[in-house]
Amino acid sequence: MTDHDWRSGYRHPTPWTTDYPALSLVEMFDQAAAKGGDAPLIDFLGRRYSYAETRDGANRVACGLDAMGYGRGDRIGLFLPNAPHYLAAYYGILKIGATVVNFSPLYTAAELAHQVADSGTRALFTLSAKALLPTALKVLETSDLERLIVGSVAGALPPTKSILYRLFKRKETADRPDDPRITAFSALIANEGICTTPPIDAAQDIALIQYTGGTTGTPKGAMLTHANMTANARQVMGLDPHPDEPDRIVGVLPLFHVFANTCVLNRTVASGGMIVMLPRFDAAQTLAAIARTKATSLPGVPTMYRALLDHPKTKTTDFSSLRVCISGGAPLPAEVKAQFEATTGASLIEGYGLSESSGVVSANPYEADGVPGTIGQPLPATRIRLVDKEDPAIPAPAGEPGEILIAGPQIMAGYWQRADADEEVFITDEAGTRWLRTGDVGQIGGDGFVRIVDRLKDMIAVSGFKVFPSQIEAILYHHDAIKEALVIGVPDPYRGEQPRAYVTLHEGAVI
Repeated sequence: MTDHDWRSGYRHPTPWTTDYPALSLVEMFDQAAAKGGDAPLIDFLGRRYSYAETRDGANRVACGLDAMGYGRGDRIGLFLPNAPHYLAAYYGILKIGATVVNFSPLYTAAELAHQVADSGTRALFTLSAKALLPTALKVLETSDLERLIVGSVAGALPPTKSILYRLFKRKETADRPDDPRITAFSALIANEGICTTPPIDAAQDIALIQYTGGTTGTPKGAMLTHANMTANARQVMGLDPHPDEPDRIVGVLPLFHVFANTCVLNRTVASGGMIVMLPRFDAAQTLAAIARTKATSLPGVPTMYRALLDHPKTKTTDFSSLRVCISGGAPLPAEVKAQFEATTGASLIEGYGLSESSGVVSANPYEADGVPGTIGQPLPATRIRLVDKEDPAIPAPAGEPGEILIAGPQIMAGYWQRADADEEVFITDEAGTRWLRTGDVGQIGGDGFVRIVDRLKDMIAVSGFKVFPSQIEAILYHHDAIKEALVIGVPDPYRGEQPRAYVTLHEGAVI
């Protein structure tokens, strides 16, 4: 199938031919802040931070880092949960021409140390929480990391909650050692926020290093330029057929993950909306936040929607403000989609993306007729084609599954210091277009809707036959007792491999 076969049936409100001129994340943020002013950008457990306040915080972070000698090209890490510190640090780092490196707060010290060393991270932002600071301190002692910048959760909360946090959650807080290599976040931003910052080349400068298993399973740092990130933010923003309506997005997906970084953070900044920020997913807290703030959207993963449906407070929650929810990260079971939409009245649409694509490649339309069980149509300016699963130089036969290749303005510059890996995942065609191999197997219908069959590396070889786990999972979901299913391949001395299924059951169900 060529790129042009399905465009007459393109269902996203923004034309596929839309161009996305190179724009830096700093420009996008400053433009939004100048326009937003006193409008709220963040609602953190009831405390609100305006666009102006958040920009001031980012400017102060930038000047504090500049005074410490950090600048253009340096890698500075974020070892943070969802908290206001994340936004100030993220945009502050970018303002000095440095590169953000995202680290999961769930990392062990060994995992964090490895990625700090691999990326050459010089300084690391974290919080004085027992779940974070002890790990960061171990890395400070055992790596080339130069400095920790440590913030306080209590300082970001509303006054009443801040007092309660200090009184009742002291056991969750770790003491900050007296060490010249450790700087308090409050000390870092104790400046006027006025300093000279370097120009940014949006098309060339790396904004974010996002670690990923990639298409081969080995963690590598995907290098995402400013232009990659702002293009994807604008592409996702362009999916909304009602851009002028209120935009209050629940930010419970972790911002250190590329899905949330684009769909929650940068997209919302670009649109001038508000992030209802939650530090972690808790079903009751999420339901309360939706009702309290009259949230309009909730990006998430299938297990999150399942947990919300299973919570007893769902029956009494007011979902009338919720318009659309985007599901990603894993296949969305049809029963979860149907039940969530029936319960909330909101659309639950499935999308698809990778760290290497700045977050999003395709999505079902928000309101136009989508195709359940697919990952939708490509985003504007995004091209998808299928190639032979064994030889990517050969197009897949018409109507047959093939490995998904993608091209577009959101595709990464390459892997950090891994030219060998770049050679494995990039293919340049005769027209000079550089295509990214995803490692995912899919089919494209005549209407341009893409269906994922499975990942190449997840195929199970059973007595010489190729078995896709998702096909077995789909059959298991037909059983009324099964709520969730996962199929993996395990070694077998006779067959080579055989599938093994793990399931959870609906409450009270028996098999």
